[in-house]
Order: sequence, then structure tokens, then C-alpha cells
Amino acid sequence: MIREIIPIAIREVASGTRVLDWTVPNEWNLREAWIKDLRGKTIIDFRQSNLHVVSYSAPVSGRIGIDELRSHLFTLPEHPDWIPYRTSYYRETWGFCLSHNQLREMTNPEYEVRIDSTLEPGHLVYGELLVPGASSQELLISAHICHPSLCNDNLSGIGIAAHLARHLLSVQHRRYSYRFLFIPGTIGAITWLAQNRNNLSRIRGGLTLVCLGDSSPLSYKRTLAGNTEVDHAVSHAFQHMEEKTETIDYVPYGYDERQFNSPGFRLPIGSLMRGRHGQFPEYHTSADNLAFVHREQLASSYEALRKIIEVLEANRTFLNLFPYGEPQLGRRGVYREMSSANHDHQLALLWILSLSDGSHSLLDIAERSGFAMETLRDVAEILLQCGVIEEK
Repeated sequence: MIREIIPIAIREVASGTRVLDWTVPNEWNLREAWIKDLRGKTIIDFRQSNLHVVSYSAPVSGRIGIDELRSHLFTLPEHPDWIPYRTSYYRETWGFCLSHNQLREMTNPEYEVRIDSTLEPGHLVYGELLVPGASSQELLISAHICHPSLCNDNLSGIGIAAHLARHLLSVQHRRYSYRFLFIPGTIGAITWLAQNRNNLSRIRGGLTLVCLGDSSPLSYKRTLAGNTEVDHAVSHAFQHMEEKTETIDYVPYGYDERQFNSPGFRLPIGSLMRGRHGQFPEYHTSADNLAFVHREQLASSYEALRKIIEVLEANRTFLNLFPYGEPQLGRRGVYREMSSANHDHQLALLWILSLSDGSHSLLDIAERSGFAMETLRDVAEILLQCGVIEEK
């Protein structure tokens, strides 16, 4: 379905492949799963919701007493109409998830239980797209794809990443290259890192996109270093948004940013999100559905992401070629260029001349001066054209 939007390559990595300290596990495929009473009435059916089965459940078939069965049933008593999402990737077991109200109705002494599944050698599958730019340096955008039937976490991130990639493919002049990953959480990031560990110097920074459709404020979790270019770019973009935003420091809990920021890699990857990992009631439940996400929040998240990308694209470092005093701008036509501009543009010009010493980027100047990146970018282009500054 992502391929209907953008031309991703689909990668396969065989089960048993060693990836860093992990091994790609067997592939799980599920054909049917249900619980019926002894009269044949269906109580739980995977076809009604694929959250009903604990992911990676081993096959089981037969009559099971209710006391034994209860040890394989998972509910949310505090939300009796919701179905929880549970997994068992690395310990072979089986189970069903159901609403607590459904469990209350299971009063028979015995039930027919069937999970028709396979756990056999296969492949870990992920999607990847490189959108090339003028530079081989890359910005990495990652969205996890391993949560079935959960809309905010993380269909929202998948959809926004796909549409950002489509937008970038339509842009004629891209400074950076962009690598998009659609990967299973944790094991997918670890697998990608293992396969690309000799080429990671090209990654300039990036973001994981998660939980971007709910009504929580737009949030950013910094990289582990906390002061990287992407951290400053997000901070600048947030300052020039009307929507309420929040920024938090890095914590090693959440999504794949913790794999990218791990000690051996230290890739400057932050996380853009709304609802935070495990901190909203609908998290990992059937209540994370289409009604839980909102058109306005999705649109705002997408526009914020585009703004961050625009800041990174515009962030260049210049050197004032006439650093002793101010250059004579009148004879170069700069004042004529500025005559129709407002006072802010003239002041932005002076800030650029003052700080273009080869060590301050436009983003540094934006933070110091308070000007929006778009203003500084446009003024810098005028100074560049007339030979007063050059890019370092």
C-alpha cells in the first residue's frame, strides 16, 4: 500500500541472520484463530480484529478448560470494552486478547480453541526509499510498521512519512538526500543498522515519526547529544508555529531513536510525536482506531515536518568576504534590492554580515537574532549573488 504512494524498495533478510547482538527470528504467519463454545458459537474471532491474537502465537488446537484458558487470555479491566495489543516475539507461547466484558461472559467449563499459525524460517521484510539530492549526505526518516490495527501508533507516522517522501520527490532542487525506512520496531532498525554500518557516516541527522494523529500537543524528543543540528532545526521550527509544542530531553525508552543513538552509532536522530510512548490510555489497545486520530492534527504534524526539513535545507554557513568593517553595499546594488524590503530584512542583512565568520550557520544566526529561517535564507541569497559572502 505504501508503494501506491512512493516507489519503495522492499528488502528481505532471512531468518537466522545475525544482526549485531540479535538474530532475525522465524517468520510468523496466521491463517485463522478463534474460540468457540461446545455448541459451535464463536466467542472470539481473529477476523473481527487481529488484535484478538497475541502476535507470534504458536499453533494450538483442541478443547481447553476455562481455568487453563484464562492464563492465556488478556484484558483491560480498567477499560472493559477495549481489546489490548500483546506480543510474544521471543518466547514461544500463545494467547488471545479480548475485552473484559467478553471475558465476563465466558462462564462455560470448556471451550474449543484454535490458532492456525506457523513459525518457520522466512524473512524480516522492510521498505526503503532513497530520494537523492545534490549532496550524498542524508537525512533519515523512519516509521515503524509492526503494529497491526493501531492507527495513531503507527499508521499516522507511516502515512506522514510516505506523503513527505512524495512531496520531496516533486521538489526540483534538493540539497540533501533523504532516506525513508518503513521497518519493524527494534529488530528492523537493528537489522538495517547491521546491513549499513559501513555507510552510516552519510547520515547527517533525522527523525522517527510516531503517534502523530492524536490531540496531544506536537512534541519532540531530542537526540542523545541534545544540541545537534536537527535539535536546533526542530526548536526553530517550533518557535515559529502557532500550535502549542513541547520539547523533552532524550530518554532511552520509546521507539527506534534509541537504536540509532546507541553508543556504537550515535546517529543524531530525534523523535517527532504527539502522544508519547505508553502515556495515553489508548496506547496498544483497540481504542487506537480511526476515531482516535484527527484530520487537523495529521495535517499540522505534516506541515511541521515540512517546516523542519525546510530549515535543514536552508541551513548553510557563510564567510563574509569583507570582514573589516561593513562592506560598501550601495555600489553592489544591495540597497536597491533592499529598498522595497521592510526594516526586518535590512536588519537580517546586518546580522548575517556580523556573524558570517565561517563558524556560525544561518540556524545559529536565526537563534541569535530571532529571525525566521526563510528571511535569513532570502537575504543571504542576495549577499551571495553580489559576492559579499561565500558558502563555507
